[in-house]
Amino acid sequence: MRTLGLTGFCVLCLLAGCNQPGQDFTGIEPVRVSFGPTQFDIRVMGQRAEAVRVNTQWAPNLAAVGPQAVLAIEKISGCRVVRLTGDQAVMQAAMDCGQGAPPPGPFPSEVRCDALDLGEHFFDALCSPYP
Repeated sequence: MRTLGLTGFCVLCLLAGCNQPGQDFTGIEPVRVSFGPTQFDIRVMGQRAEAVRVNTQWAPNLAAVGPQAVLAIEKISGCRVVRLTGDQAVMQAAMDCGQGAPPPGPFPSEVRCDALDLGEHFFDALCSPYP
């Protein structure tokens, strides 16, 4: 039987850290949202949300996946994203929910979405629960 060795152990530790929520979002069950090959785990807490990209799609920076993350967060939360920060793997959003935060869930565990190009750099998403 082979052992992992130090390099294998380090790689295993890095992989185990993927898809872990930030400290503020620990304990919140994620909703998986898919836009074609791009998948996010969305966690909502009050007027803040976190999107963790869980697929292996190449994304060089936040601009490559940020628009899909914003659409995913807005569809799940029912709020408008006013600021998105982070990187191409983990993003945090500040939201405007009108009269305060929306009531929590129940959220489906997975949602599939198609981005709809409304022209002039505007997009919306058509989403449905995925069994």
